[in-house]
Amino acid sequence: MPFAWIVPSALWLLMHFTAEACRRGIMTSSKAARGSAEICGKGNMTASTARAIPCGTNVTLSCHLRDLRPPGRCRVGIFLNDSGVRSRGPSVSRTFLVNTHGRHTFTCKTVCGDTKSLVCGIDIKCGNPPDEPGNVSCIQTGMDGHPLCTWDKGRLTYIDTMYVIRLSNGTHEWCFSEESLNETFGSLALSRLNFDSNYTVVVSASNKLGNASSQPLTFMLIDIVKPHPPDFSVEFDSSSATNCTFYWHSEAQAQHCRLRYRPLPRHSWSTVETFSSDQFHLHGLEPDTAYEFQVSCKIHPERGLWSDWSTNQTRTPEAEPRGTVDLWYRQQDVGSQQQNISLFWKALSKSEAGGRILGYTVTFEALEQQSPPTESHHTTQTSYSRLTPRRGYRITVTAQNSRGRSPPASTLTHLGIQDLPPPQQVSAVAMGNSSILVSWNPPLRSAVPVSGYVVEWAETPRNPHLEPQHTWAKLPPSNLSAVIAEHIKDYTCYQIHVCALYQGRAGQAASVRGYSSAQAPSAGPQVFPTPRGSGVLVSWEEIPAAQRGGCITGYRVYLRSEGSQRRPQAYAVPAGPGPGPGPGPGSLYLPDLRPGLLYELWVTGSTAAGEGPRGSSARLRLPAAEGWMTLVLTCSFFVFSACVCSLPPARKVLHSLLSALLPQWQSKAIPDPANATWAKSFMATKGELSSPSSLFLPSTVGFEEPEPTPVEDAFVPPEPPGLGDKLLVGSAGSSGHGDWAPESPGPEPGDEQQLPELYQRLVVEAMELPQPEPGYISSPGPAELPPGTEPAGERPELQCHPLSLFPATFVPPALCCEGNLTLDRVKLSCSSSPRGVGDGSPA
Repeated sequence: MPFAWIVPSALWLLMHFTAEACRRGIMTSSKAARGSAEICGKGNMTASTARAIPCGTNVTLSCHLRDLRPPGRCRVGIFLNDSGVRSRGPSVSRTFLVNTHGRHTFTCKTVCGDTKSLVCGIDIKCGNPPDEPGNVSCIQTGMDGHPLCTWDKGRLTYIDTMYVIRLSNGTHEWCFSEESLNETFGSLALSRLNFDSNYTVVVSASNKLGNASSQPLTFMLIDIVKPHPPDFSVEFDSSSATNCTFYWHSEAQAQHCRLRYRPLPRHSWSTVETFSSDQFHLHGLEPDTAYEFQVSCKIHPERGLWSDWSTNQTRTPEAEPRGTVDLWYRQQDVGSQQQNISLFWKALSKSEAGGRILGYTVTFEALEQQSPPTESHHTTQTSYSRLTPRRGYRITVTAQNSRGRSPPASTLTHLGIQDLPPPQQVSAVAMGNSSILVSWNPPLRSAVPVSGYVVEWAETPRNPHLEPQHTWAKLPPSNLSAVIAEHIKDYTCYQIHVCALYQGRAGQAASVRGYSSAQAPSAGPQVFPTPRGSGVLVSWEEIPAAQRGGCITGYRVYLRSEGSQRRPQAYAVPAGPGPGPGPGPGSLYLPDLRPGLLYELWVTGSTAAGEGPRGSSARLRLPAAEGWMTLVLTCSFFVFSACVCSLPPARKVLHSLLSALLPQWQSKAIPDPANATWAKSFMATKGELSSPSSLFLPSTVGFEEPEPTPVEDAFVPPEPPGLGDKLLVGSAGSSGHGDWAPESPGPEPGDEQQLPELYQRLVVEAMELPQPEPGYISSPGPAELPPGTEPAGERPELQCHPLSLFPATFVPPALCCEGNLTLDRVKLSCSSSPRGVGDGSPA
């Protein structure tokens, strides 16, 4: 067959050329030239050393011009970086010390004034001989790949260096050259090798300053083969979430594998090795947890290289909860028939929960036989409160997830804990580093043995309407102290309760406030002053919990008067030691303040670390004494006026004074009797009225309320009434609107002839007073008496009070009716002769 001689021939040619390459590639420093020269057109330049030298070598350079005489005043010089020596002759020489790695260019120039002209130049390189190659290794990826050898080159050489790999199987040697492509490490791919031979690899490095070779590396192909990463999958058991099986597929020759896994985000790994070729069973995983699994394989258990890791991330399924919740409660009486039971419990740890907890079931079972059946309640919180009748209960709490329920946690509540005394001398000491030391002494005179203690603490609430987060720890009866650090923060005040357990029952609790570390408050309280008597009541709101810096130990109330140069007065108010941790108002009464003086108030808070800044300030001024005197005088005046007005003479004088002060428009709506026709006729014929006339005996007097239009006064001839009739002045309750109605019984003695005398008095008074112009009643003119009518001889007298009709100064409320008064229908009649008007004769 032709391939029978082609393959051996190719191998011979390869070995021949590679061996020749090995011989050509070796450089030795002994064959390096001792000097070097550069020939140029204008001259020559020589160096005393080779072009590659080690650092710290002295190099002598010479320059010779072809023209023996430089033109004019020109000089010849040798320069390195523009500095050098100059000479007037045709040649120049100088020695340089080369200490810097790299290439250095020396030049020969002619200098004519400020002009320089290049004659010739030479390059000298300063470097290092190669170091011995280290960390030589060869790796073949996969069963069908090519070996790749790598090594470290050591320090930089700064000059050209060649690296050659010598590969030998004991009978033949191959060389593979690599020109330096990387300054720190080298790599070179070899041809395919077989599994039956032992190979030796040596890496040689050489340059003009020296050469070096690595230590030989001997191996078989099985030792350097690195399989490809395997493909694998994970399957979890349906019966248990903590068990799983791995299945992987790798190259046929890979017979040994290893597995490592870790729960995320943990950094440490758990590793398991297996000799199985395709599967592995793993137990003891945590349920509902994200895991990262990695698998690596190699060809032989004791030889060869491990493959790279193949990775798979997955989450384990949930499992039934395995632990019981840590349960605690608080019991408070509400009235005489009910009680409030508050339950608290801690969430299960991740390993105990078995997955995401969906909720909790709380059951109440009364301890009495005739009580209602068990009640169950569901909640998603870690606390539950319920108002129940006052009786003992067995309470259980269970947690549930998608796979099932946890074992129940139970507790007993009993009525009355007065016989269960609290621990004594409870104290809290700040330990720093977010921890508090709580210590106590056993209860005194306990009839029931103590079975343990419970330490409970809660942060003072930032919002008084929110329930604080309670944390507790159960301790054995031998422990009389505990360092609490769970949920403890620096610069925060905590309310701590310690109670003893008596055969499962919780006794009375002793309370104390504590903190891990303190600082002065960062803010002050808001102040609200309220004047009271001769002092002021100062009240304030407590500093918010986030700004207290720890537990408040006391407050200071500062008082300063305006213009005072003295220090403000300070009043210390200790903080209440009671168990109530929530913010509440404080107050202080400051007595004996000066009235009329301006004061300024403010309040500060203090902790164990010091006093904080002042809060809001307030200004106030108590009323001065003059104000009280004004009030007393005003009250005395009104009391005196009331006493004076109770006397009739004084009341009459006051009435007259007020009547004179009233405005005149009050009487404009009142008709003036002086403008009546009969009055004017009476005044005109006053001399003729010496004897009574029968004209002034009216039978009817009318008082009507006409339309609000101007009217004129008219005298209507009266109808003669029957003998024995007499006129009366009516009121709002009579038959007419204030009419004068006749009365049938005969006249009484002394009542006759009163009407003319009444009008006579009214007319005389009207003439004596100033007459206002009526605003809406007009009298067009005096009414004429009917011809042939004469005054009557007698006139009866009216029975009415003169002030009830027309007073001198009329007040509207005195009218018996409302409207406009007209006299156009007034009828007068007399039963006897009238008396003279204004003659002063008695009635």
